[in-house]
Amino acid sequence: MAVSVASLTSSLSSLSFSSQVSLKPNTLSFHRSKLVSISHVAKISPLVVSASVASTEGLETADLKKYVKSRLPGGFAAQTIFGTGRRKSAIARVVLQEGTGKVIINYRDAKEYLQGNPLWLQYVKVPLVTLGYESSYDVFVKAHGGGLSGQAQAISLGVARALLKMSEDHRRPLRKEGLLTRDSRVVERKKAGLKKARKAPQFSKR
Repeated sequence: MAVSVASLTSSLSSLSFSSQVSLKPNTLSFHRSKLVSISHVAKISPLVVSASVASTEGLETADLKKYVKSRLPGGFAAQTIFGTGRRKSAIARVVLQEGTGKVIINYRDAKEYLQGNPLWLQYVKVPLVTLGYESSYDVFVKAHGGGLSGQAQAISLGVARALLKMSEDHRRPLRKEGLLTRDSRVVERKKAGLKKARKAPQFSKR
């Protein structure tokens, strides 16, 4: 009988110990659920911020159009320092005004209009960098025809011609860099009987 009582007491003690252990995971799982709920709330806040940024971008483009019209009273044709550049089938009319180095093409920022292409952006700024005016003048451009590559090179020629109107002393450094030469290369037209400008169909004797 003594052995059976001892075994009963040991089993009871083990049961009480296991009940204490089982309470701890419940408390831990309760705290984790709270942490998960907080993280879900934190994920919702950035979505609201991104929506507000998109709306401000639309306002900036509208304000940019008003800004260009205020800087160019009478339009592009009424300005004194201007130059016209051409490349392939692209035509660009460029106006220079004293400023901080902004470049606006068709009422849009140059980086946005030229899709952030570093080569095309370099074409636009090369004449100003050559003379050290990259942060002294604002460039306003109205371009049409061709693609973005042709328009960028047309803008480069237009900027160089506008700088030449400012002073004849600019001719020598601009000519040395080849910025005053109009690149006359254009796509050759297709001929009748040929697949392209010069490519002929395969010859078959029989």
